[in-house]
Amino acid sequence: MANSEHKTAPRTMKNKEQQRRRQSIGQFPWQRPPWQGGTTKYRLGMRPIDLKHWFQGAPTPELRVHKYALLRRQYRQVVQVLPNSLVAQQALAEQMQNHDWYRPARADQDTLPDLISALSLQVADDLCIMQSDGQQRLVAASVCSPSYWNVQEKIGLPMAEIHKPVESLQSKIGAQIQHFIAQAPLMQPFERSNWFVHGNRQRMHLRPEGVIGGDPANWFLRSERETLCRFHADYLLFTINVRFAPLRDIANFPSALADLRQSLARFDMQEIDYFGGTDKYQRLNAYLADSA
Repeated sequence: MANSEHKTAPRTMKNKEQQRRRQSIGQFPWQRPPWQGGTTKYRLGMRPIDLKHWFQGAPTPELRVHKYALLRRQYRQVVQVLPNSLVAQQALAEQMQNHDWYRPARADQDTLPDLISALSLQVADDLCIMQSDGQQRLVAASVCSPSYWNVQEKIGLPMAEIHKPVESLQSKIGAQIQHFIAQAPLMQPFERSNWFVHGNRQRMHLRPEGVIGGDPANWFLRSERETLCRFHADYLLFTINVRFAPLRDIANFPSALADLRQSLARFDMQEIDYFGGTDKYQRLNAYLADSA
């Protein structure tokens, strides 16, 4: 009996580890990470996708709990609307109702102050409505999983002002983004992904974390699937859906590891500062070098 238990335990632990890694792979695009090819961090990278893939369906139970808790307890921290944005919100609702996963709002959702907050509970994505002409202002948003930004500070701002804190992003691709929005065809969604490194899996980061403690093996890669779709002559929807993976898992994907090191090597000082500072940048590079 003792020998049998001794043989079973390692096999059970191995199975649990394999399951954990399969779950990680399912959450994060290891085979095609957003830094694939060692690309620069700030690039437009938009590709057209089929309309049926515009959203990624209903939120998981865990994500729904996260969203609902914030909408009930910190509503104005995550939802902001301009007074004249109701037409835009209603136009978005009409488009979302055409999808199979859409369900009529429940009674508890009807009590939410703004339509966009009820719509955000329909999908895994966070939702940001922008004007597609003129200054391209942010007119309505429900953002429960921000990475280093605060919707309270961004509502009503034009695109150039929204990106102003990240000077490298605005100087490198700001004009491209504004031109893309102005010329986007109706009802053709486009997709891109970005990436960050965080010290935890916390979804809501209103500010940079600063110095991250602990072993980088315990840090997390965070990727945001983003879409842009002009759903109305005057309005465009920007969506954000977050995925995580333990940084240590990158050792199992040599190409992804090599490409990430190459991408980090192309950072300028402004990008390093916004990324979290020199200490975080250097520790991450050292960890990746050891992993390689």
